Amino acid sequence: MSEQQQAFKKALGNYPTGVTVVTTLNENHEPLGLTVNSFASVSLDPLLILWSIDKKSKSYNEFMKTKKFAVNILASEQQELCNLFSSKIEDRFSQCKWQESEQRLPILNDTLSVLECETIQQIDAGDHTILIGHVFNIENTEKEPLLYHRRNVGPIPEEFYKIEAK
Repeated sequence: MSEQQQAFKKALGNYPTGVTVVTTLNENHEPLGLTVNSFASVSLDPLLILWSIDKKSKSYNEFMKTKKFAVNILASEQQELCNLFSSKIEDRFSQCKWQESEQRLPILNDTLSVLECETIQQIDAGDHTILIGHVFNIENTEKEPLLYHRRNVGPIPEEFYKIEAK
């Protein structure tokens, strides 16, 4: 790895993000999912989001074929789901609670939010592909988010909300 690549990883590893698990069904109607922190909003009108997938990901080809996916935004107590969907375990869905939505997407139970999306664009971006989705269904709960920072995951520290603006 070059010096610039190492500096890049250090800079972005120090940027806290939320944690999601993106899910879909493959051609055989089997659920697929992976932990993703490269997720962002794009537009309010229309409702668009994006996420990126590594071209070396085992599920890359299946996500490139899918017409829709769900972004499961993890709640603060769902570190195990983050670890499960970033692991090499083959049948991840047998290890967690989930259900199929009315839109025929695998949805993880008890998450902070779920955004069900139609894939509208795929953009080649170096060693990743960016997927842009049009959000067609949203579910929210009153929970706190799970965060990723410096290769660690956890809840927002309580002290964060106690800091007074100056």
